[in-house]
Amino acid sequence: MSSIADNIGSVTRRIQKATLNAGREPGSVRLLAVSKTRPASDLKTAIEAGQTAFGENYLQEALDKMAALEGAEGIEWHFIGPIQSNKTRQIAEAFDWVHSVDRLKIASRLNEQRPTGMRPLDICLQVNINNEDSKSGCAVEDLEQLAAAIEGLPNLRLRGLMAIPDPDQPEADLRLSFRKLAKALASLRQALPAAGPLDTLSMGMSGDLEPAIAEGATWVRVGSALFGARAPKHSES
Repeated sequence: MSSIADNIGSVTRRIQKATLNAGREPGSVRLLAVSKTRPASDLKTAIEAGQTAFGENYLQEALDKMAALEGAEGIEWHFIGPIQSNKTRQIAEAFDWVHSVDRLKIASRLNEQRPTGMRPLDICLQVNINNEDSKSGCAVEDLEQLAAAIEGLPNLRLRGLMAIPDPDQPEADLRLSFRKLAKALASLRQALPAAGPLDTLSMGMSGDLEPAIAEGATWVRVGSALFGARAPKHSES
């Protein structure tokens, strides 16, 4: 069985090849290791192989790993799961990025609860790019209003957009979904030139990172291709 270090090397080469094939600048796409349900020992192995950015879906599990890995230098912690109002304080206190902000209430709480002295929290707005009933996220038509409201929150820095299109759709449809997200970000830049850097598209996973990169992804969120198939995880209350 391939080691985590080997898998990181393999995925990194896929990213580099896809970036080159898209005619994009080398290094313009970063790997976010989706480490939900993985033990801290797996993250330690990944860190030793040079991986620095980790995406977590479950708050308490993530906090336990942070404690276990305390002292590891240069680690970025990204919250990528659904956000409940009663979890925002700990997310604001512990994470560097949040990819899954989909409403102003959550953004406002993160802003209010970000500790004094910490740099602004980098956030992405999660978009329900195809208006699927089963998916979380802001509708595309509501993005400008939400982004404009977040622009006034001093402890947040709006970096861009995130989406999770259905990975089982045909590749042409998948690419169209990624392209819609890229166009939505371009429209936001034009409408709100002062609303943060707006330099981030968080899209693409283990099976579809190449089409995501072709359409402009700057973060690809990869779990199973790095760590293997995941065991089921119970929901946090």
